[in-house]
Amino acid sequence: MPQSALWEPAVPAKNIPASNVGEYSSYFRNSLNAMFREEGEERNRFLQQLQEDRWTADRIREELDKAQDAESLGTVMRKLRRRIMMGLILRDITGSIEFAEVVQVMSDFAEAVIQKTVSVHAVELAERFGVPHSSLGVPQDLLVVGMGKLGGRELNVSSDIDLIFFYDEDGECKPTERFPKQRKILTNREFYERLSKKIILAISDITYDGFVFRVDMRLRPNGDSGPIVGSSEMLEEYLMTQGRDWERFAWSKGRIVSAPVFTSQEQFENQAKTLKDIVRPFVYRKYLDFGAISALTDLHAKIRAATKQKALTGLKNGTNVKLGRGGIREIEFIVQTFQVIRGGRNPKIRERSTLKALDVIAKEGLMEPAKVEQLKQAYVFLRNLEHAIQYVDDQQTQLLPDNSEQKAKIAAMMGFTPEVLEEQLKEANNFVADSFDAIFQTKSDETADPWPIGWERGDEASRPALVELLQMKGFFKPDEVASALLGLTRLRTFRMINPSAKERLIKLAKKVISNIDNFIAPNKNKISKEELIERFFNLFGAIAGRSTYVSLLSQYPQAMLKVGKVLGASKWATDYLIRHPILLDELLDERITYVDDYTPVDTTGYMDRTRDRLAQVDENDQETRMNLLRECHHARLFRLLIADLEGRFSVERLADHLSALADSTLEIAIEEAWKTVPGIFREIPKFGIVAYGKLGGKELGYASDLDLIFLYDDDHPDAEKIYIRFARRLMNWLTVTTSSGVLFDIDMRLRPNGESGMLVSSLDAYKKYERNEDGTGAWLWEHQALTRGRFSAGDVDIGREFEQFRKEILAKPRDPKETAEEVLKMRQRMRDGHPNTTSLFDVKHDQGGMVDIEFMVQYLVLAHASEHPELMNNFGNIKLLSMMEEAGLLPEGRGLEIGDAYRRYRKFQHEFRLNAPDSIPVRVEREEFEQEIALVKETWNYVFPSDIK
Repeated sequence: MPQSALWEPAVPAKNIPASNVGEYSSYFRNSLNAMFREEGEERNRFLQQLQEDRWTADRIREELDKAQDAESLGTVMRKLRRRIMMGLILRDITGSIEFAEVVQVMSDFAEAVIQKTVSVHAVELAERFGVPHSSLGVPQDLLVVGMGKLGGRELNVSSDIDLIFFYDEDGECKPTERFPKQRKILTNREFYERLSKKIILAISDITYDGFVFRVDMRLRPNGDSGPIVGSSEMLEEYLMTQGRDWERFAWSKGRIVSAPVFTSQEQFENQAKTLKDIVRPFVYRKYLDFGAISALTDLHAKIRAATKQKALTGLKNGTNVKLGRGGIREIEFIVQTFQVIRGGRNPKIRERSTLKALDVIAKEGLMEPAKVEQLKQAYVFLRNLEHAIQYVDDQQTQLLPDNSEQKAKIAAMMGFTPEVLEEQLKEANNFVADSFDAIFQTKSDETADPWPIGWERGDEASRPALVELLQMKGFFKPDEVASALLGLTRLRTFRMINPSAKERLIKLAKKVISNIDNFIAPNKNKISKEELIERFFNLFGAIAGRSTYVSLLSQYPQAMLKVGKVLGASKWATDYLIRHPILLDELLDERITYVDDYTPVDTTGYMDRTRDRLAQVDENDQETRMNLLRECHHARLFRLLIADLEGRFSVERLADHLSALADSTLEIAIEEAWKTVPGIFREIPKFGIVAYGKLGGKELGYASDLDLIFLYDDDHPDAEKIYIRFARRLMNWLTVTTSSGVLFDIDMRLRPNGESGMLVSSLDAYKKYERNEDGTGAWLWEHQALTRGRFSAGDVDIGREFEQFRKEILAKPRDPKETAEEVLKMRQRMRDGHPNTTSLFDVKHDQGGMVDIEFMVQYLVLAHASEHPELMNNFGNIKLLSMMEEAGLLPEGRGLEIGDAYRRYRKFQHEFRLNAPDSIPVRVEREEFEQEIALVKETWNYVFPSDIK
């Protein structure tokens, strides 16, 4: 290694007084203010207590044991985390704690939290269902495996925790002496699925007191698409048949972090041993496994590409101390290379801690001790820098910002001037990168180019050779693909770009042709290679003139792979990406994979980030602000779309997220549009948006329009004039097409008096119309629509008034027969408006379909809410069907059956729409839903007997 790559670690001089720590860490400052108010302690005394706190594993467990039940445990854990974090921040910034103690405390805390959470929730479940047992009658416990830095006991201060859940073997729950009651017999898997979900929610849910840890489950078998918990047998089969190289590296850190709850210590250790015996031969081969270098090189290349992309797009301005060149990850890869290559023959090297493993590597003579010592120093320096970055806002980030003011604060927390920090980081990065490159030598893969000459210029003479090449590559319609390739080079946008951009685009096209099989999604909507090529080239045509996006896809294979997966999975997603190519930036953002069925529906972060970005734009620049709101909304929706395409959502949970996103975007649009109205007389409008239809019922899809009405409740003399003006401005914000696209399609026809009515109504006028006391107001079908009405955004007092009034209207006693007659008339009008002359089944509009279910629910609410007020709650059709069964309005078991039918219809409709335009009705062979159709029709006749039709 060149001498210039060596570095001399500078000695930090941490001299920030405890009273000034809040100036450097906003998290510390905010937490201190909160705790000071809550506990009533004098600030200086409290700071002294934080300075003196020493958090051992035993003390942490004593604090957690103060919780009496699951509810109190949530509060205790969150408050304890805050206190521990504050103490670590204070002691680290003031120079009274070392790196080793910081990660030890965080790891001890995480382990204690997991064990306590498992215990409390497992006991609560056992009190209802008994204890899981093996086939031999042995009780079983949940095995929680901590991966990553938790597994290595090197957890950082704002890290998520990577967990995987297992149990020993399949069986059933049984009552025991300690837990004699059994409300229902559950299989072990059912028991542990419930327990796993409770654990994740208990630890990661954001409450008033914050969260405990972000929980990442993506390392489990089959990732986000795999079961949340599995048996040891399932893991063994998975690792033998599907285990990938990167999972070997991940499992090298795996460690069981749970403790016995139902079993003895010996039984628990036996179950743990079974799991370890499965994992060990998968990670560590009996021979020297030099093939691991190639796999790690590929993995590293992808990680480095993802990191560099952020600098290319300008979205991430700063230096990534973890994933960047010469960062933390490269030190970890150096260690894992030696471990995976030699760990099968040398158990000493299997040490999970990076620092301890480096010591073993030096002792075993695998690297020079001096170099190992410098790697250890570089690792501690980079990890300390990572902590300082995270101390600022308690964010899971490793990005040292370019902003000079922010960087100066982080440097001060490290005990350096900004100049010294920058020099130290540069030298450390160079040393680590050189060490890494010395191990990971890459091979040249230059090969002769088999592509015919001239095709990239659109030369028709190249077609025969091009067709022959494409035929060799397995295309069934090579002439069509050749036409697409030649057509790409003849596009006006292609001809106008510079030669280097053309060369990159040509290389992209070649890459797509050569790797087309890798992009085909393995699902029932599998498309042909030729169709996928068409989607790719449509995208290339859209971005040909945008060198940033062409460069992104050219230089970063991870982005290209993700684009291919998106295009291969969905026509709707393809069109969405073509309309909004800026979303290509999202494909390499790590946070895009964080959302799944178990992620809380929380848009607080989205709203905060959007408002922060809007705050950086001139308030008079309305066009830019409108574009920015659209870009933020599109990015959030795209993240949900990616998670959906990867199979991480149920349709119901996706709709929850999409509905919450719409609500939040409407909220911000209200704030923004109000500022643009001349003559406003108050800072915040007394204005609210009520959602009907899909948004009202929280069943929103990607392309659903929004059925809205606007209300105000303001006694200002100019209120009507101002709010009409405001409503028009708001509609403009929501519906106008800008250079960044459109937000929503809005349907206002459900407002009082429909299309002839005013765009916005006072709350009193709305109530008068809905009560219809003079016979000129709302029809019954409007009250039918009100069953799905919900306050969406705006003034919370209006929202509260609306919800109360909605229940008043729905609670009115109605004659069931007269109500049924009106509902049936409306249903017939809808059928007449959607005729189906084919033999196919229209999932939405045909008899026995979705609309029939929705009409039954709405009728039963209108006809019986006066006797069963719980039906007035807007819980969604599936929940209401269950409640109607409980109320005796449906036959026993029927509410659940119809709910399942509705769920299956929605799932099919959703999957259909992902690959078909909205103009095509959702139709399918009737045999696909034969049972559901019959069941819905039978229930329809039960709800609407012949004597009232």
